[in-house]
Amino acid sequence: MKKFYDQYKHAIPLIIYGIIYLTWFTYLEKHVTRPANLIHMSLDDVIPFCEFFVVPYFLWFFYVSAVVVYFFFKDKQDYFRSCVFLFTGMTIFLIISTLWPNGHHLRPAVMPRDNIFTRLVAFLYHTDTPTNLWPSIHVYNSLGTHFAVIRNEKLRKNPAVHTASLILCVSIILSTMFIKQHSVFDVLTAFIMAAVMYIVVYGMDIVTIWQNHRYEVRARKQIRQV
Repeated sequence: MKKFYDQYKHAIPLIIYGIIYLTWFTYLEKHVTRPANLIHMSLDDVIPFCEFFVVPYFLWFFYVSAVVVYFFFKDKQDYFRSCVFLFTGMTIFLIISTLWPNGHHLRPAVMPRDNIFTRLVAFLYHTDTPTNLWPSIHVYNSLGTHFAVIRNEKLRKNPAVHTASLILCVSIILSTMFIKQHSVFDVLTAFIMAAVMYIVVYGMDIVTIWQNHRYEVRARKQIRQV
């Protein structure tokens, strides 16, 4: 049992944060139904509704989770980098949604067509209210996931994985606007936040700095005990 714990104890932060995030987000979805702050840009009116983009939108759930799970088992260092990147942005999103409740009126009142894709969009609209949108976590997490893929020592040697990740990342980002889930403003601000976190996580390598600090603290304690 101890061996299992030592091998997989790095799952604890992910589990704890997952519970906190889902609880907080569910609370916001139930209580922020008519936000006073509406997000809109003129570009939003130019972008047409295209239901086919609902496919990459839903693939986001697989994309992000698959990469995190891969690093969980294959590369603990990049797993922690991914967690720091994703958790920070998601927490900022929750704080903004709490202090500055926001939403939009971009969704079509009536579906322009009837097909399996518009039905999927209708299902999405039913389960996910047009509130708590800024910045777009779909966009931010997609960028963070792609950054994790291209910065990993093993995956960076596989151009097919790089290309597939880039295509999926771009498709997901476009999907948020084409199925009218997010304003262009949500997307642009998600890019800005992702750029800042890229510098922190991969430029400054804050995870390595933190781990080195922990090693130094442990070493000092062992010296004192001796």
